[in-house]
Amino acid sequence: MELSIKNLSKTYPNGVQALNNVSLTIPQGMFGLLGPNGAGKSTLMRTLATLQEADSGTVTLDGIDVLKDKQSVRERLGYLPQDFGLYPRINAETMLDHIAQMKGVGNKAERKELVASLLNRVNLYKHRKKGLGTYSGGMRQRFGIAQALVGNPSLIIVDEPTAGLDPSERNRFYNLLSELGENTIVILSTHIVEDVNTLCSNMAIICTGEVLMQGTPKEGLAQVNGKIYQKSIDKSELEHYREEYQVISTKLIAGKLSLRVESDTDPGNGFESTPADLEDVYFSFISKKVDPITI
Repeated sequence: MELSIKNLSKTYPNGVQALNNVSLTIPQGMFGLLGPNGAGKSTLMRTLATLQEADSGTVTLDGIDVLKDKQSVRERLGYLPQDFGLYPRINAETMLDHIAQMKGVGNKAERKELVASLLNRVNLYKHRKKGLGTYSGGMRQRFGIAQALVGNPSLIIVDEPTAGLDPSERNRFYNLLSELGENTIVILSTHIVEDVNTLCSNMAIICTGEVLMQGTPKEGLAQVNGKIYQKSIDKSELEHYREEYQVISTKLIAGKLSLRVESDTDPGNGFESTPADLEDVYFSFISKKVDPITI
């Protein structure tokens, strides 16, 4: 099973080019799509979910033309958008039953069994009679996954799923997504590097509508290993260092600015070589397209 995206482009009426010749090959498993806000991730996700049109390009899912045969795609799709509405007074069991009806599960006994199975899978069965408006952020996201799983989809798209979750809820969500990725294509769109590092065997980095990198996290790390250097400086010195070095990220620690730069050779001047991580990979690519201070 494979999702193939070739030369996909989209420009909005206001002139913003959200996607610029995007090409990606996404195999079965967890695929992380990393990029800052406004990178084009949500536009790509909505296009794959058949919710908006592309200007040009092709997308195929196991031989299905995603851009033309929308109904066939929707029958195989589970989608959890960044923001999704819930009827606050309806309980989870009733809402999921209604969604299953809309997905074509007509037999009442079959729906009851399906709803119970899905709620158990996302650890919400004991909360099935509670109104959705009483759910925590993590519970809402888990319900969102349950509704996305109705119909046994072969493609699941989740857009910024862990934003706003506390650490324990995030870990529960990680475990659930990892389980889903064993048998389906799961596309995780996020700007949180940790999400991709924890979950995904394949990834891509997108910025200003362009794919900057695609491969495994290990392949990404290989491109920056031995090139990352760190130094603590005063905040007032930042502009000087930005003029002299390729600064990829900064972090304020105890009043001092921890500076990370990328260099093919030892930059000297008090910089120390430091092991690269996936965040360095992300910032290395992104900083070549936009000002790293604005990321």
